[in-house]
Amino acid sequence: MRRSLLSAVLDDPTAQAWAVLWREGQEQAEVLVGEVRDLEVLAELPAPAEGLPVLAMVPFRQVTERGFAAHDDGAPLRALVATAYERVGVDELVAALPQGEVGVTDERFSVSDDDYAATVTRVIEDEIGRGEGANFVIRRDVLARTTTPPALAALTWLRTLLTDERSAYWTFAVHTPGHTLVGATPERHVSVSGDRVRMNPISGTFRHPEQEQDLEPSFRRFVADTKETEELFMVVDEEMKMMSRICSDGGRITGPYLKQMAHLTHTEYLLDGRSEADPRDVLRLTMFAPTVTGSPMENACTVITRHEPTGRGYYSGVLALLDRDEDGAEQLDAPILIRTAHVDAEGTITVSAGATLVRHSDPRSEVAETAAKARGVLAALGLRPRRELSYDVRLDRLPGVADALAARNESLSPFWLSPQGSRPDPDLAGRHVLLVDAEDMWTQMLAHMVRHFGMVAEVARWDRVGDEEAAAADLLLCGPGPGDPADTGDPRIARLSQLLQLRLTRQLPVLAVCLSHQVLARLAGLEVATLPRPHQGVQLEVDLWGTRALIGFYNTFVARPGPAHLQVGAGQAAREVELALSTDPANDAVVALRGPGVAGIQGHTESVLSRDGLRTLHDLVRHVLHGPATGGAPAAR
Repeated sequence: MRRSLLSAVLDDPTAQAWAVLWREGQEQAEVLVGEVRDLEVLAELPAPAEGLPVLAMVPFRQVTERGFAAHDDGAPLRALVATAYERVGVDELVAALPQGEVGVTDERFSVSDDDYAATVTRVIEDEIGRGEGANFVIRRDVLARTTTPPALAALTWLRTLLTDERSAYWTFAVHTPGHTLVGATPERHVSVSGDRVRMNPISGTFRHPEQEQDLEPSFRRFVADTKETEELFMVVDEEMKMMSRICSDGGRITGPYLKQMAHLTHTEYLLDGRSEADPRDVLRLTMFAPTVTGSPMENACTVITRHEPTGRGYYSGVLALLDRDEDGAEQLDAPILIRTAHVDAEGTITVSAGATLVRHSDPRSEVAETAAKARGVLAALGLRPRRELSYDVRLDRLPGVADALAARNESLSPFWLSPQGSRPDPDLAGRHVLLVDAEDMWTQMLAHMVRHFGMVAEVARWDRVGDEEAAAADLLLCGPGPGDPADTGDPRIARLSQLLQLRLTRQLPVLAVCLSHQVLARLAGLEVATLPRPHQGVQLEVDLWGTRALIGFYNTFVARPGPAHLQVGAGQAAREVELALSTDPANDAVVALRGPGVAGIQGHTESVLSRDGLRTLHDLVRHVLHGPATGGAPAAR
């Protein structure tokens, strides 16, 4: 009788590299044995043979492939190339896995509660409070030691996870020389199947109470909680930026759904789009999930590097399974590495947990959240006593919950919630738009929206846009980004100012969004000030020259109302034009401005939070190219 692959792994777990996986929706678990290859870049991931998948361990430091910052902790980009593969029933797997004790000692946090609280305060004040981003995820670790061989420890913990946890996206153990991972992650990062790309942002955590009578009232408070809802919308926005870059139709949002596990429930959306990109490129362009990094992504990586003293290893990276579908095409399934323990060759155990820091975060609450998350992983592994709940309730079946979740979408952008097709405007079709990326991929969403109008969109980074290239476009759209618009010593701010002035001098159409709007406002002589409370992920109803619009805002700075004039033209043809302002009296802010051939808006028409974003963007683009449809052009002098 042929000896099973699982038996070979269990008989001598340390003898070879292996992986055991149970993936959501699969009736059986998967066992891989193979050779290990350490690679430099994701493009080097080998193609899977028929019936022999490739499993990649992608560390956080791999984000440097995108040009983003990360501590170089040496964690390898590692591929387990299967030389043997089998499927096994989950009950059979659980029965076969070891049940012995895994001794764990010297448990401690890598960063003390007080030091972590101080870091949270610095991030809120120095990063979010100065316009560096909407939210950032800062992690700390629980460190411990075991004398049990890592491979045996991982298999023992895997049994506990398979027995006690439920509804994980992946439950897994992976053993390679020097690096062993075991966990139950709730969150898909990205998958590719056929021509479909899917992402699955999860945010918001409801901890099931001890007593059943507390369940329904506390869960209803969670569903209605503004902070939890805003955090989810922010990560959806960030992942939609990625989807707009890799998917020809930009990506559609469905949900929200509940992700209920044994002791926790999360809220989630599903993002789905069409793409012809190679799975390796999809993986590279989506490193990594905003739920474990922050927004905007590039600056989030810089902030993480500033405030986390060490590298993340595999925490917040991904496992990535490459195999082939029935037609022989490559497909990809990649979960986020959270709720995961890492064990090195010396028996050091690392369990990492992060808190999402937003404008109204409380430092002590974030300390408690990281502690609860990390200890929850230890409990799930059987290293801590688990809370035994005396009830089993499907939360999505509680009366009114489905309606309450669906109601969240009523104020969101229907553009991103609906199937998307091009609806060309004959007056805009074929016009070339150059979108200047100021280190925030909102420009990818803006590009997709103007393509919806029939325009030809090109995105270029701020430091790669030459003067003649900027002058040649039918429309220059200068985009959002992090930072202080008054910091003229920042090369990015200086270049945005130069590009805006170039278009004004040559009297060419220009549109400015968020940070670029603030730079434009300063050119017009307006004061730009810091908001007392940042508008990061906030919906505001604003009056845009007589039209009410619900728009999403992500800003720390605002332009203050006042006389606004721009110098346009050059030499004897130079003249001064007066700008018409749209203001928000409640915040003493200029939310939009316009003049002949020029406009700026503080909010993000491209955001999922902008119910009226598509119409507003269309009106602004038409204005700068053709003048306002109603109300006449602002006076020029």
